[in-house]
Amino acid sequence: MKTRTVALLLTAVLAVYFVMLGSKGVLLITTGDPVGIGLGIGVLLLPLIGVWIAWTNLRFGLKTEKMARQLAAEGELPDTTSLPRRPSGRVDRDAADTYFEQRRTETEAEPDNWRSWFRLAQAYDLAGDRARARETMRKAIELYS
Repeated sequence: MKTRTVALLLTAVLAVYFVMLGSKGVLLITTGDPVGIGLGIGVLLLPLIGVWIAWTNLRFGLKTEKMARQLAAEGELPDTTSLPRRPSGRVDRDAADTYFEQRRTETEAEPDNWRSWFRLAQAYDLAGDRARARETMRKAIELYS
């Protein structure tokens, strides 16, 4: 719940920033100067791109959270607390690799099961591969929807 609150708070701050930036874009356009108009249009595009990025990330987080709640309710949310950890708190590399291989095998056996893709994404995250974790979670979301 804390992560969700922080995400929503940051999104609200970002929305205020976008409004302020948009007002500056409008001011530039109203100068009537061709350079000001061009800059104003460019400045107005930035909040639109920012809104799109914020929306896709929020949607990703909300869907992931919904899937995790469903797995928890079904008693299928993986428990990784027993994996050995380094002093930093990260999972030991060998343990993360072993855990990953188990999840990969599970996903290969059930390629159309969003639950196995969710667990594989978690395994990528434990192994420190955030990019593949997000890509894999997108696949889980696609299968879940």
